[in-house]
Amino acid sequence: MKSRLFLTAIFFMAVLCVSAAPAFAWKGYDWNANIFVGTGEQWAMEKFGWSHGVAEAYMYPYHHDKLVMKWNDEWNRGNAEGWNNPPYDAWLDNEWNGRCVRDGSGEVWHYKIKWIGSGHGADGTFLPDGGYVIWGQFEVILDHGSWSDHTHEFLAHAIPCGYGAP
Repeated sequence: MKSRLFLTAIFFMAVLCVSAAPAFAWKGYDWNANIFVGTGEQWAMEKFGWSHGVAEAYMYPYHHDKLVMKWNDEWNRGNAEGWNNPPYDAWLDNEWNGRCVRDGSGEVWHYKIKWIGSGHGADGTFLPDGGYVIWGQFEVILDHGSWSDHTHEFLAHAIPCGYGAP
């Protein structure tokens, strides 16, 4: 009787694993949820249509790192309009983790980016709130992480550091 229960339990576990496998294997963009889950290499392959080898070379040493990106609908609107119909309440959140995977970069970084419009200086210009300009009309309000040697840094920490902050 015990062996039969054990075999039945194994069978149901196997069915559960096989039926759930597609949900756990999913990687890439989910445009309905405004999220990307994958690796740096997968992002480059999907974003630019590159082959495995080109994406791996371009993204090295971050090609195996896990990447989770999240954004709001305003980010989609801005992209669709070429950022030519402001104002936008757009934000993007990027989380890189190269420590949780074999052959990763060893770095872990978290970025929060929001639209601020043009006229704030060249890319890399630090702003009075502690953030910096990127891509001409965006501000990195949080650039925080650690290098492969585990040195921890805040490269940007705007005050206040929320997406809805002015």
